[in-house]
Amino acid sequence: MLNLQLLPVSYEEKSVLRHIMELYQYDMSEFEDNVDVNSHGLYDYKYIDNYWTEEGRFAFFVKVDGKMAGFALIREHEPLADGTPCYSMAEFFIMRAYRKKGIGFRAAQQIFAHFQGKWSLSYLPRNTVSEKFWRKVIGSCSQGERTETIFRGLPTFEFFTGDFRRCHP
Repeated sequence: MLNLQLLPVSYEEKSVLRHIMELYQYDMSEFEDNVDVNSHGLYDYKYIDNYWTEEGRFAFFVKVDGKMAGFALIREHEPLADGTPCYSMAEFFIMRAYRKKGIGFRAAQQIFAHFQGKWSLSYLPRNTVSEKFWRKVIGSCSQGERTETIFRGLPTFEFFTGDFRRCHP
């Protein structure tokens, strides 16, 4: 089995994340309208600096056998009234060479196991592969218990992970 690691992105590694983010945004441009590069030929993700300047934002590299395979950006939100933490998957990307090998599935499971609580996860409606992927992952981590809503115009899954919800391969 391939050795998968989720490693926090340090401030010094921000430029590496910025470069990989360009690949991600290029892939996602297939599913979004009105997404263009700037005058420098870059998509230039506008929230990247916030992961080092704002509380409750977490950036991770996904590495396989020590090689870069992708990233995950996570946001923490206000907890529920009972104190349950709330999170959202801001962005998640596995490079094409590592897709369809279970890498993304395992990485997402590790994230949900680490950040336990209520999750919301939106996807682009035209990205049917993403929808199928997230249904499978969320089903494994929430025992199939989820709600589906529309948030800011995007289909969104809401579900809980934690001691009472176990991720299963």
